[in-house]
Amino acid sequence: MTAFSKGEATAPAPARPCATGRQFELRRGDAVAVVTELAAGLRSFSRGGVLLTETYGDDEIAPGGAGITLAPWANRVEDGQWFLDGKKQQLDITEVSRNNASHGLLRNAGYVPVGESPHAVALEATVFPQHGYPFLVRHRVEYQLSEDLGLQVRQILTNDGAAAAPFVLGAHPYLRVGDTPPGDLQLTVSAGTRLVTDERLIPRSATPVDGDVDFRAGRQIADLAVDVALTDLRFEDGVARHTLAAGDGSSVSLWQDESCQYVHVFVSTVYPGRTRAVAVEPMTGPANAFNSGEGLRWLAPGESFSMEWGIDYTPGTAGQ
Repeated sequence: MTAFSKGEATAPAPARPCATGRQFELRRGDAVAVVTELAAGLRSFSRGGVLLTETYGDDEIAPGGAGITLAPWANRVEDGQWFLDGKKQQLDITEVSRNNASHGLLRNAGYVPVGESPHAVALEATVFPQHGYPFLVRHRVEYQLSEDLGLQVRQILTNDGAAAAPFVLGAHPYLRVGDTPPGDLQLTVSAGTRLVTDERLIPRSATPVDGDVDFRAGRQIADLAVDVALTDLRFEDGVARHTLAAGDGSSVSLWQDESCQYVHVFVSTVYPGRTRAVAVEPMTGPANAFNSGEGLRWLAPGESFSMEWGIDYTPGTAGQ
């Protein structure tokens, strides 16, 4: 044991790191976003102190995948299996309860910052060739607070390998409107078709939206518990917009560009501390695209593909 003389100071202990790694805080006007090293995730976004996404503590990883980005596939691959040139590929089973491979290969990866400013950050991570996905691809995620104080996100996948690589990109943000009780919120989603899934949430068919999954005119989320992929989105000026609104007129909207023809809506009843939590997930393809081919894209060697989405806030009468 080292002895210290009376009054001798010791160096302060370093701050304990967050479970999600380095935190990148972006600020512009009254907008604040926090992005994590782990999964290039959106830990929080707020305007004027009004929290617009669900968040979590320093010692936690994202509950329910809150805010994580998804590559080289979003959602699920049935049994973790798919075929490449007639040869079966076997991915790790990461959703054990349903025997699926879930949410890509970078959910537990640390991303490296490749560009930073007070109101923007760019992060990158590489998927190396491995069992079930024998391709070398690089996922870049760029977050920026825009001049109008909205959050803009661009996800870019680049094929650094020698063979064409299949992919679906997505993100998993949960929306909220400050402290408004979830039961007082209404969700509007501009989608005309739902994907009908089996008990393992693998799509088997498609049908026009109806009942609890028809959000076109808005639905109160007080009693909803849905987990559904939607398509046939209505795009205006190149974006489709989905809105969670409170009774005072305040609202948060998630928009996605035309590269994202699908949105997944998940109203969770088990998010910590919330009776309802609303995930609105932009995706370039649905679950099991590696097998169905629906929404699946292939990147040639050296090519890149990008998707864009973002979050905007409209204050209500109390915030005006």
